[in-house]
Amino acid sequence: MPVIQPLKGTPNAPATYSQPSRKGKKAWRKNVDVTEVEEGLEELNKEIIEGGVVAERPSDELFTLDTVGDASIPKRFPKHTSKPLKADEIIAARSAVPAVPLRKRPGDKTTDGIIPAKRLRTQYVTHKELSRLRKVADGHHESTVEVIDASYDPWAAEPQPEKEEVVHDTRNDKKKAPKTITHKPISLSANGKHVPAVQKPTGGYSYNPAFSDYEARYTEEANKAVAAEKKRLAEEEAERIKKEAAARSAAEAEAAEARAELSEWEEDSEWEGFQSGGEELKPTVKRPERKTPAQRNRAKRRKEEERRLKHEAKMRIKKAQAEQIKKIAKEVAEREAQRALVRAEQSDDSSTEGNDEMLRRRQLGKFKLPEKDLELVLPDELQDSLRRLKPEGNLLKDRYRSMLVRGHVEARRKIPFRKQAKTKLTEKWTFKDFSI
Repeated sequence: MPVIQPLKGTPNAPATYSQPSRKGKKAWRKNVDVTEVEEGLEELNKEIIEGGVVAERPSDELFTLDTVGDASIPKRFPKHTSKPLKADEIIAARSAVPAVPLRKRPGDKTTDGIIPAKRLRTQYVTHKELSRLRKVADGHHESTVEVIDASYDPWAAEPQPEKEEVVHDTRNDKKKAPKTITHKPISLSANGKHVPAVQKPTGGYSYNPAFSDYEARYTEEANKAVAAEKKRLAEEEAERIKKEAAARSAAEAEAAEARAELSEWEEDSEWEGFQSGGEELKPTVKRPERKTPAQRNRAKRRKEEERRLKHEAKMRIKKAQAEQIKKIAKEVAEREAQRALVRAEQSDDSSTEGNDEMLRRRQLGKFKLPEKDLELVLPDELQDSLRRLKPEGNLLKDRYRSMLVRGHVEARRKIPFRKQAKTKLTEKWTFKDFSI
């Protein structure tokens, strides 16, 4: 039995658009299908990223006109492209004999009947000009100049000095360059002499020095290290003594306060009928409202004792500070004497170059100069071969410190991070007005 089938189209019934119910929670605005809108926005963003919206771009950016043609076609079809067209052959055919012109050419004696206008010739000399030139040649001039002796000698007159115009600077003083910009930089060496940009090192700085030079430099650096360590230990000892004195005075003040509180508690306990050393309880006696003269005297003596102890503690601290000041003054005097001796030695020295190790007390700027690197090789690190040589120092640091010592720039403090302006991010309410 044959199977009955439809003639064309789909066997199923046409599908209808399924619209969900609009009465429930699913029909709220947040559940509306916006897939098509999102796809449109994504496509729009993609076009913007690729160069712009296609609908808004001009035709010159989207299309190109091919006026040359594809160069690969003659290579693929040489048979069809090598033979020119018949029309091109006819157009390209040219005869060596020029073609006969169609327009008529007039003869040499043939005219159009129009008489040309006469023009004055300007290439000849007129009779009037010729006669004037002849008179000039004979010495007869129309206007002659009479020569008269000069009564004034221009070379004998003294030139008047020109007055110099004073130019006043009307600029703002704050915007002018300082006067010291043209001054010579001030050297920071202790003797005030010029410090060369690159100093010539002594024999002790060599990688293969002589024994005498190396021993002298090694001893000098060792003495500097010992002096610095002694200074550090002295400062630590002074700080320790200061802390001990402060702790001692604080302990004495606390003890005085404790004794004052204890004496006041004993007085109160006696008035209330208790004794501090007794074990048995005695009946309490009612304290009178007003103190007796003995109680007032006792409180007065207690306050005087507390005042005396505080005064003694303050005087003790002042005494310790005075001793510390004397010690510091003595150290300063010794240091000044040593500097005076060094200056005297430097003044006796006939060298014209300054030293970048001994610097003056008042430096340029409010930050101290960086310490010079210790470029000293220990005896066990000395090498007898250049292949095992380890270079010392840093050229960048040396050049920077040389500019500081010579006074070209002032010492600055390194600021790793720049202070940036504080920003506050807020979300405006206008984002709700966005519409597609």
